[in-house]
Amino acid sequence: MPPRSNPSARQQRLGAELRRLREDAGLSTEQAAGLLDTKRTVISSTEAGRHGISPERVRRIAFVYDCTDQELIGALVAMCGDRAQGWWEDFRGILPLTFLDIAEMEWHARGLRVSTMTHMPGQFQTEAYARALFRAAIPPLPEAEVEARVAHRVQRHQAIDRPDAPPYELVVHEGALRTEVGGRAVLRDQLAHLMAAAERDNVTVQAIPFSAGAFPGSGQSILYARAPVPRLDTALADRITVGEFVHAEAHLCKYRLQLDAMQRISLPPEKTLNLMHSIASQL
Repeated sequence: MPPRSNPSARQQRLGAELRRLREDAGLSTEQAAGLLDTKRTVISSTEAGRHGISPERVRRIAFVYDCTDQELIGALVAMCGDRAQGWWEDFRGILPLTFLDIAEMEWHARGLRVSTMTHMPGQFQTEAYARALFRAAIPPLPEAEVEARVAHRVQRHQAIDRPDAPPYELVVHEGALRTEVGGRAVLRDQLAHLMAAAERDNVTVQAIPFSAGAFPGSGQSILYARAPVPRLDTALADRITVGEFVHAEAHLCKYRLQLDAMQRISLPPEKTLNLMHSIASQL
């Protein structure tokens, strides 16, 4: 396959895992190239996510690298799919690549855990709510980009709405539920939208009340995507470099623990719904 420019986060992750398999096998790029009957530059390009790779090639690489973890191999093979199939590709060249990578990550996740402290979760924002957020950017965004970002954001719900949607666990701070983004009417509609989402079988919404005080991860929003195997889990947090996905187990463990702690101090789902109803009635 020919090289691809601007590899997606998913392609980069596949390449990084192939590099990890090679390193676990104690092979240099030169040695791997010899065993796979290819060029060293092809190995390097594939591991950087710049070179497409077929499922058959991934299986061949796993065999040569003595990887016997069939569950991991299956997950890596599944990552070889054509990236052009996703709805987010309609925004390529229009929005920053990070927007596309987040949507792709959510779509392929086996489970999503989300915490948000200041705004409603992107997956369930209404058009009016998202538009108010993007129009508050400094420096101001061109109106065409605002509308493109809004269109992209509201389509992210597809990952949670489809028939085979993964479990979605949200922890949202009371401050986010009360902040009048776009005004009282916009917030009222947004709360109704989130309450409707909370009624779905695959969606769990819990609120952290003001009375909870300080807690691990307070002030930080987290998007944690579970993969078919834990080794391939991914996280994105707003305290790290914008668009930087986290894969290291030490960091993933930290975010899992933070999300666990947030859920423990959160209101249960039924009391969260009562809180949202109460806030909406005051608007």
